[in-house]
Amino acid sequence: MNTFFCADHSRKAGEDIIGSASNYQTYILIECPQPWLMETFNSKWVPENLRALVKEVKQAKLPITFLLIANNISHKVDSTTLLIYHRKEGLGSGYCLQEFQLQNIELVAGVVKKWLWSGTPKCEVETTATRDILVCTHGSHDMCCAKYGNPFYHQATTTVCNLGLDHIRIWKSSHFGGHRFAPTAIDLPEGRYYGALSLESFKSILTHTGDITCLNKVYRGWGILPTAIQVLERELMLEVGWDWFNYKVAGRIIEPSLDEKTIQAELTVEKPDCSLYTYLATLVKYDTKDLHLKGSCHAKQDSVFTKYAVTSLSVAEKNLLTCST
Repeated sequence: MNTFFCADHSRKAGEDIIGSASNYQTYILIECPQPWLMETFNSKWVPENLRALVKEVKQAKLPITFLLIANNISHKVDSTTLLIYHRKEGLGSGYCLQEFQLQNIELVAGVVKKWLWSGTPKCEVETTATRDILVCTHGSHDMCCAKYGNPFYHQATTTVCNLGLDHIRIWKSSHFGGHRFAPTAIDLPEGRYYGALSLESFKSILTHTGDITCLNKVYRGWGILPTAIQVLERELMLEVGWDWFNYKVAGRIIEPSLDEKTIQAELTVEKPDCSLYTYLATLVKYDTKDLHLKGSCHAKQDSVFTKYAVTSLSVAEKNLLTCST
């Protein structure tokens, strides 16, 4: 009997992975040794107070996601790293980081509660890291994250070391969606999602060099944007080139159709020289790209994954302003 791997199935079907980046206002990343259970926060090293907080935030439907992270020495260290990435509304290029080094994981819930209430816990620390890249290795949640995620994590850490990129940290991460795109990653503070990664495409992402068309196959979308209009951002990115990564962006859906077949979208872009562009686009449900696939290795039946295409694009206005802060 052949074992079914959802990532193999997705690639064989030629699925376009754009539009699959999750949209959150806040990422709360907690260092926790593996192994992790399929239900992440029922894992052995997760304390009850943290488990209760995650449940409380989820029930309140706050735009916050909690993820467990680890690296090759997490099980040996005598402290717990807590990373909170938060995004403000309006034009932006990603998230702002607050980092905490705590004596143990039991203290995480208290610090997060203080952050939620006042936003200013006193135990924040300075860091030399400017990027945190999360690679899903949560094999108990989906086999593809073990099959593809674990080897890629080790390759990624070696690549970052060989390139001398000391400011970039690579973390193993618990499940953040899209395991059929394994190996899949989130690049913070930008909040961009990638999948079906190869070492060649990963080097281009790390250095923002090389042929940007490689992102056609590995870019899942920018998590600061609604999923339906992430395809629009990709189109503009491929047109502009790597300079696009220096732009600030805000996007919104102006008007969806009742049947969700057509979407009017707006993307506002600020360049480093403070020039401002507002793009208007029509996105049309691309029926021929709708795929019936199993969303995970253990799925019992197929799911339908809707794809959109940009059918019209115009620049609505262009002016000069004081750069946003």
